[in-house]
Amino acid sequence: MPVLNVNDASFKEELSSNDKVVVKYYADWCGSCKLIAPKFRRFSDDERFTGIKFLEVNAEEQEQARKAAGVDNLPFFAVFSNGELVKGAATSKEEKIIEMISLLK
Repeated sequence: MPVLNVNDASFKEELSSNDKVVVKYYADWCGSCKLIAPKFRRFSDDERFTGIKFLEVNAEEQEQARKAAGVDNLPFFAVFSNGELVKGAATSKEEKIIEMISLLK
């Protein structure tokens, strides 16, 4: 499933229409965000994570989506279940991201 880049309005819509959502928050200037992007795209195609919606949010441009997860540093990842934040963390470690996504199973 491809990663969908969303704005504030479509972010709310995706959370309400998908039970399991993982979000990567980034900024265009963030080097670590760019480095983790290919891995995040691979996670979205990983069979272990079937049924989970993968989103990207530009944290500088989408204030409501950023506040929904309490973004405090970048890159920041958040997992939502039934529209509610389960966990969020600033990290660029693949193992930590997989651990967070696994909370949605």
